[in-house]
Amino acid sequence: MDRGPRPDLAVLPREKRVQCASSAGLHRMAYFEWGDAANPDVLVCVHGLARCARDFDNLARALCGRYRVVCPDVAGRGDSDWLADPMLYAIPQYVADMVTLIARLDVERVRWVGTSMGGLIGMALAAQKDSPVTRLVLNDAGPVIAHAALVRIGEYLGTDPRFPSVAAAEQVVRAISAPFGPHSDAEWRHLTEILLRKEADGRYRFHYDPRIAEPYRQEIPEGDIEVWPTWDAVRCPTLVIRGAESDLLSRATAEEMTRRGPQAKLVELPGIGHAPTLMHEDQIAIVREFLLA
Repeated sequence: MDRGPRPDLAVLPREKRVQCASSAGLHRMAYFEWGDAANPDVLVCVHGLARCARDFDNLARALCGRYRVVCPDVAGRGDSDWLADPMLYAIPQYVADMVTLIARLDVERVRWVGTSMGGLIGMALAAQKDSPVTRLVLNDAGPVIAHAALVRIGEYLGTDPRFPSVAAAEQVVRAISAPFGPHSDAEWRHLTEILLRKEADGRYRFHYDPRIAEPYRQEIPEGDIEVWPTWDAVRCPTLVIRGAESDLLSRATAEEMTRRGPQAKLVELPGIGHAPTLMHEDQIAIVREFLLA
């Protein structure tokens, strides 16, 4: 399946860490930096609930000639530290960590691409007075999170299985992430490998703290989660990318986002649910066009 120009696979990121603070102590957040470290034009890309920074490899390679692209592993995921208190795995802590990261980058303004949870973090940060976010891309995220999606995600989040091989783990990732839409075998293998950690006994596990599920499950309401006041406080130009089959971001919510708050531009991607991976050239082009507008 030809999806257009391929990214330059020879371009690799620099892995760095920044020390952040919480009410339970200090923790280190890992991040991957692409492009010229002196470039003042910074693009921050933040992943979904149980994913990691390397989800953005293709997007970062495609855009790092124009931006200094920074992709953090949110606390408890990937190479970042696990938090001492699992109840801190929530948007307020993540926003605080991102403010610390932006201070480390020594820039006043950033553009932001956030998938699902990463979009909610970006929305919360963009809603703050004097926010550093100047352009915001919400990838299948918005001020209403559908109850059905919350329940679906809660069924697998934090189960902490062990796998005898990468291939076995890939079958689970393909099943969980089927809403991502069509991907090649190589792309599914990449989406799997970046999530895994090999244990001493030779088996593999997902590379995140399973305790991230504790506050998540406690916060699932009887209905949808709604944070319209946060959305209405956002002032920067905003793009909403919605998988047309998404069970998390409804079409009605996405359309309402075009009418209130920052009055976002909306793009829907057919044949995709929650959430587009932004790995393919057509999706990357949508992000590039908006950021450069």
